Parts: sequence; structure tokens; C-alpha cells
Amino acid sequence: MAESFGTSFTIVEVTSDDAPKPTKQMWLAFAKPNQALTLVLAAVPEGWTAEIVPAVLTEKQQRMFEELDLEPGDVYRIAPE
Repeated sequence: MAESFGTSFTIVEVTSDDAPKPTKQMWLAFAKPNQALTLVLAAVPEGWTAEIVPAVLTEKQQRMFEELDLEPGDVYRIAPE
């Protein structure tokens, strides 16, 4: 039986393996934290690292992310401001 992705958003920060100045990106996963890392790492180049950003979403952020219309298991790169 397949495991559920859950119904919450997880923010993940990824870092490239480019020395001496690695690139950092923020990603959003519509999945449980333990699944979010795997999903995001599958979407970025090999060799990059990822970690969960411990964050509590505001109501405004939650609504904004819901408007992306992501399905469970989807990931989305958050564009820098």
C-alpha cells in the first residue's frame, strides 16, 4: 500500500556543490517533511544537498501556496525576491 504524502507544505533549502560559492535555492514540497527531502533532491542536480527549513507558515503564506494548486507529492521552486 502506498504511503500518503500528507496535506501540509514543507519548505526545503537546497545548496549546490559549486565551490567556492555554492548556490542556494528555496523549494516548496506538498508532502510530509521526511518525504519532502527526497522529492526535492530528485528535482535538483545530482550532488546538491537539502535540508528542511523549520518554519510555521502564516495564513497568508498558506493561502498563497494553496493557490499554486500543487498535488500531493509535487515540488515547486520558490523564486528569489
